[in-house]
Amino acid sequence: MIKSLEIREIMNIIPHRYPFLLVDRVEIDKAGKKGKGYKNITINEPFFQGHFPQEPIMPGVLIVEAMAQVGAVILLAEEKFKGKTPYFAGINKVRFKKKVVPGDRLDMEVEIVKLRGHIGIGKGTAFVNGDVAVEGEFLFAID
Repeated sequence: MIKSLEIREIMNIIPHRYPFLLVDRVEIDKAGKKGKGYKNITINEPFFQGHFPQEPIMPGVLIVEAMAQVGAVILLAEEKFKGKTPYFAGINKVRFKKKVVPGDRLDMEVEIVKLRGHIGIGKGTAFVNGDVAVEGEFLFAID
């Protein structure tokens, strides 16, 4: 069963807030393991003021952060991790393949592929209109 979470519910799980909450909705396929996240990209995003005013493009590092936030929601939805905070421990094999611009909807698929103790690895892919925009993996530590 898929559990769908909106912003208010997401903010009860992870500590991120505007302007750094980079996900609008998360669908958890399996708590602690797999899910999808969505972010509607609007011209009102604060980072577009400087990246780049003549050609607004969502910074790639923020797309990776958005995928990590989706992963955090998926992970922390598992009962044993409630109230914990996951932190970046590394980023590997990230590839940027398509620009993300105002008007796009960023669809992110994230899977927690390894978890040993309080250290884990997640894999994520972000899509725009079905095309891969960014893919990579991230290491995290849970505290």
